Amino acid sequence: MFSSSMSLGIHLIHHASNSSKTLGKLLKPIYGNPLHKTLSSFVILNGNEIHGKGNNLSSASECKRNFSRGRTGENVTGLGKGNEPPLKDVRVLDMTRVLAGPYCTMLLADQGAEVIKVERPGCGDDTRSWGPPFMGTESCYFMCVNRSKKSVTLDIKKPEGVKLIKELAAVSDVLVENYIPGKLSQFGLGYPELSKLYPHLIYCSISGYGQTGSYATRAGYDVIVSGTGGLMHITGPAGGEPCKVGVAITDMSTGLYAVSAILASLLARQRTGRGQHIDCNLLSTNVASLANIASNYINAGQEAQRFGTAHPSIVPYQAFKTSDGYFLVGAGNDSQFAVLAKLIGYPELSSDTKYLTNKDRVQHREELLSLLSSVFEQKPLTHWLSAFEESGIPHGPINNMEQVFSDPQVLHNGLLQTVPHPTLGEVNMVGPAVRYSETPTAPLVAPPLLGQHTDHVLTQLLGYSQSQVADLRQAKVI
Repeated sequence: MFSSSMSLGIHLIHHASNSSKTLGKLLKPIYGNPLHKTLSSFVILNGNEIHGKGNNLSSASECKRNFSRGRTGENVTGLGKGNEPPLKDVRVLDMTRVLAGPYCTMLLADQGAEVIKVERPGCGDDTRSWGPPFMGTESCYFMCVNRSKKSVTLDIKKPEGVKLIKELAAVSDVLVENYIPGKLSQFGLGYPELSKLYPHLIYCSISGYGQTGSYATRAGYDVIVSGTGGLMHITGPAGGEPCKVGVAITDMSTGLYAVSAILASLLARQRTGRGQHIDCNLLSTNVASLANIASNYINAGQEAQRFGTAHPSIVPYQAFKTSDGYFLVGAGNDSQFAVLAKLIGYPELSSDTKYLTNKDRVQHREELLSLLSSVFEQKPLTHWLSAFEESGIPHGPINNMEQVFSDPQVLHNGLLQTVPHPTLGEVNMVGPAVRYSETPTAPLVAPPLLGQHTDHVLTQLLGYSQSQVADLRQAKVI
């Protein structure tokens, strides 16, 4: 998997029934290097656990797949080759639910990672029941962040379920979880426990407030943390009540931070051969994303306030009402304001000492906005959009969802995609936001049905027989 030939080791799961067969595979070279040269030491435990010592440690899945593919040491970068997705050889064990964690793992899947989503038998991810709207029995909410994943159902409250998680962790590069800190350690599945067994594993924890501290064991929800972290205080109309952002932006941003941290950890493992623990949390993401608002306070002591769609440091930079709708204007510098003044028929505004610079315009905000509002209200939205089109001034409409997904640029960017679904025929997905010139994103696959891939993963990846799978199902482990 994601490592160089200079930093290679092995972690192997095997069962007592086929240990001799597995040991035979250990005699084969990887990347053209004999195993005795790449492994400083390793211990095989009769069961499901293997760990090694030294710095040359990589993932079991890498060794397993390199055996089967017969790869040599040529062009082993883990970053994709030719038209392969950048994370093609990365496996992610997804123990997350709801939004922040599933969004993180979906983005990894978009980049080609194999994502195995672990869900509770019978009910699955909480969001499978969130709605309406539903498509048939499938929740639109669940579908928004779970595409291109494999769904495996298992009960970690049963010892056999814990054993399965350990086996999956051993052949994965990354584990992502969003349990309350300390919860998984109760089952022997926390980072302290798994890192001793599988030093290669990158273990990403997503929580509400962090893994330590007085808030650590609090449940974290986007709307609660956006209040605690100051986002709601600065969101809403001037003089009005605080508002939540229209989507769970703190959850989504935390998912993005987690992706960045996981990619950095994969690169770091190329140097060290070892995984690490990543602590991502909603509170830290929220506060770190306050940007200029935070800087204004911690450096200049300026307390934040709500400005609606307006900007505290730039004028004009907000929504304006037209005779039949709304649109946004962002004159971010003095030259753009001069163009704006001429466009609306008041060229003298740009030479008026009250509005000469952005600092002046901020100081005389109310007077200037009153004048601009009275002008924009006189004509319809289409007039102003047309008038601004060649002006060079950032502007745009405020679209509803129907308008968004019929917008020509949205469609051009591939942000509306249709994929086949096993029970619904076809479903629509919002496409990936990023394009690559050399390593394209993976083709989108519909979100999985609950437990759709349980048998496949247990038999094809972990080597269980059909009768063993049947026994696990009978015991309600899966």
